[in-house]
Amino acid sequence: MSKYYSQAEIQETANTIRNQIAIQPKVSLILGSGLGSIADAIQNSVSIPYKHIPNWPASTVQGHVGQLVIGEFEGLPILVMQGRAHYYEGYSIAQIGLPIRVMQSLGIEIVIVTNAAGAVNPEFAPGELMLITDHLNLIGMAGLNPLRGPNLDEFGPRFPDMSQAYDKQLMQIGRTVAARNYLTLREGVYACLAGPSFETPADLRFLRLAGVDAVGMSTVPEVMVARHGGTRVLGISGISNKANLDGETLTTHEEVLKAGKKLSPQLLVLLNGILSSL
Repeated sequence: MSKYYSQAEIQETANTIRNQIAIQPKVSLILGSGLGSIADAIQNSVSIPYKHIPNWPASTVQGHVGQLVIGEFEGLPILVMQGRAHYYEGYSIAQIGLPIRVMQSLGIEIVIVTNAAGAVNPEFAPGELMLITDHLNLIGMAGLNPLRGPNLDEFGPRFPDMSQAYDKQLMQIGRTVAARNYLTLREGVYACLAGPSFETPADLRFLRLAGVDAVGMSTVPEVMVARHGGTRVLGISGISNKANLDGETLTTHEEVLKAGKKLSPQLLVLLNGILSSL
């Protein structure tokens, strides 16, 4: 039987965090594979390992440190997830969405989600950033929706609208900051698959025909829970490997982590500009 979290369980988790911090973050940042070093830029920080937070899913994947870092970034109080849990690790889809519910209970109003993603658009190159303008929720279409189960009316409606999953004003800020700093910022549709296997060339050709530009194994469940609760979302993918539409190259997690080291400085510049504009 699937595990659904009650309001009481969500509040228990939120209170554990609240009791260890002295600031009120209004923005949260979720760092994807290989991007965790960005948390080093947080000042006056408090770190809380996931294993010390009740109900919180632990990260088991290389490249995901597995802790909250709460402090200041560009003078803005912020909560950073240094690594995330994924459905393929064995968690229920409700567990994947729990951190967002806790953030909402803590009063967070904006969530910036990042990930390492494989290029589906053949024009995209490893080391580039992509602004997520929309997503294809393949994992959710198959029934793995984080909003499945009893609706939490305290957060949002039974049937939430997803036509504007990514905040248009935040996207425009991202475009402005990228242009000002001469950063290449692609734009496109992100597809979420369950993983953990990488895609076949046929998978990628199918996704490309469906209008997908980048593919990964995270982010979308978090975005759906955020939007259900009225939280504004900005999504940024770091392109970690080229589109393998012809089956001529191999994709590895080591390649993804290596790309993250190249992407992190660019992402840091972009985040600096975005957060200082809020």
